[in-house]
This record gives sequence, structure tokens and C-alpha cells, in this order.
Amino acid sequence: MAFLVVLETMTPAERVAFILHDVFRYPFAEIAEVVGRTPAACRQLATSARRRIRESRASSTPGAQQAGLVRDFKRAWQARDISALIGLLDPDATATADGGGLVSATLEPVHGGERIARVFVDLVASAPHLTILERLVNGQPGLVVEQGGVTATVMAFDVLGGRITRIWSVRNPEKLRSWQADHHA
Repeated sequence: MAFLVVLETMTPAERVAFILHDVFRYPFAEIAEVVGRTPAACRQLATSARRRIRESRASSTPGAQQAGLVRDFKRAWQARDISALIGLLDPDATATADGGGLVSATLEPVHGGERIARVFVDLVASAPHLTILERLVNGQPGLVVEQGGVTATVMAFDVLGGRITRIWSVRNPEKLRSWQADHHA
């Protein structure tokens, strides 16, 4: 999945040069004919594509570090500790919620670590009987929030530089159906 995401960041010409050369072993002269560029330009496109892949690997946070940050976020959230939450969130972090128009969710993304911390503390204060569970979400450490034993929210996180940079909260019940039965481990 991460590889597909990196492919999406490449220009179409970079993608073609990289896949034809590095995956299918086409010579740059043949790739040049396909994309209508010089062999030297195709070589540069493939180099640029490889650089994107290297950079994405270097910037991704190891799972154990992300799990620790998610666990610390969960604890600070449950404790309503705004300063701890602010310390875990990147100052430019963004939180996005998808209610699908069926349940309450902020319509616009929330920007800024301090604003996100306050929104999350207000949320747990207004719904004190939430159960917050650490679970794998899309193969990464995340959180599942249950209300009355029913999955209400599934949260995924992006982490960079030891801080949470992005939080996605899925609240749309139609998108949570598979979580109702499968994730009570």
C-alpha cells in the first residue's frame, strides 16, 4: 500500500520510466520512444522516481514509535490532559472526521495541535462513557472508540518527526459495519 501511495506522488512520466526500467527492465532507449523524450531524460525520470521511494521510506515512522505515540495520545485523551496532547501533536497537525451526514462530525478539518487537543478533550468530556481501544487501522497503530459496546469511531494517524501530523476519524456507521463484529479482540 505504501508503494502505491508513493507511485501516486510521481509524475506520469516518472512512473512510466521507473516501472518500465526498474520493474520490467526495458532499456532507456525504448522507454524514450514510448514517452517521447530522450534516453537521458528517461534516465533522470527514473532517478527522480527512485529518490521519491527512498525519501518515503526514510520519512515513514517505524510501527513501534507510532504505536507508542498513539498509546500516549490515548492516555492523554482519556486523562483530558491538554498539554500532553499538544506535546504529541505537530503544531500544524490536521484532524478530519467523516460522519457521512449520518452522525455528528466536524464539517471542516481542524487545524493546529492546540485546537485539536481542545476538540478531543471537549469530546471526551461530553461523552464520558467512551471506551478507547488500541487497534490496527489500515495496518498501522490506531484507535477504536466504542460507545455502549458499539464502535462509534475508528481513528488512523500519520506520524512524522516523532509527532502526530494527521488524524482521520471515521464515524460514518456505513463505513464502520465491518468493525462491529471483527475487531473486538
